[in-house]
Amino acid sequence: MDKIIELIKQDQVRLSALDSVYKLNLPQCYIAAGFVRNLVWDWLHSFESPTPLNDVDVIYYDQLESDPNAYLDYEAKLKEWQPEVNWQVRNQVYMHKRNGDRPYSSTLDAMSFWVEKETAVAIRKVGLDQYECISSFGFESLFDYCITYNPKRSQEAFESRVNSKGWLVRWPDLKVVQ
Repeated sequence: MDKIIELIKQDQVRLSALDSVYKLNLPQCYIAAGFVRNLVWDWLHSFESPTPLNDVDVIYYDQLESDPNAYLDYEAKLKEWQPEVNWQVRNQVYMHKRNGDRPYSSTLDAMSFWVEKETAVAIRKVGLDQYECISSFGFESLFDYCITYNPKRSQEAFESRVNSKGWLVRWPDLKVVQ
């Protein structure tokens, strides 16, 4: 999505994070969730500056990775490069076990199980000043001020996240879509 890339290019913190993740050279590797979602919601609400990131979710898909704890090494590397960032790195090959799902087939497939659809957006650097955005559910609802329930997850989990995250307080024009 061109608008997301345009917004990212105006945010030095996000560009630096994308540069660091790019250096890891992991397969199907993106920065996802609030990294993209919050930036779009901030723009929709005409905020002067972006909402601070409480963490940066790095997701990748590597079927050949034999150590389920390899992500700890990647987090350590990223922390070394950017210690001010709270990095959360996860290989989606293993995440289905924690979530009680069937095995995921890709990063995009894994995101299709996330609780709200607008969180299932991701971006990665693919070359010099080149970025790729993906979404399991498209980008329209993200730009339509929506927080949309994903029926692959429980209604209770969705409601809990909407309430605990304070999204409707921070971004009051958002609407919940069941």
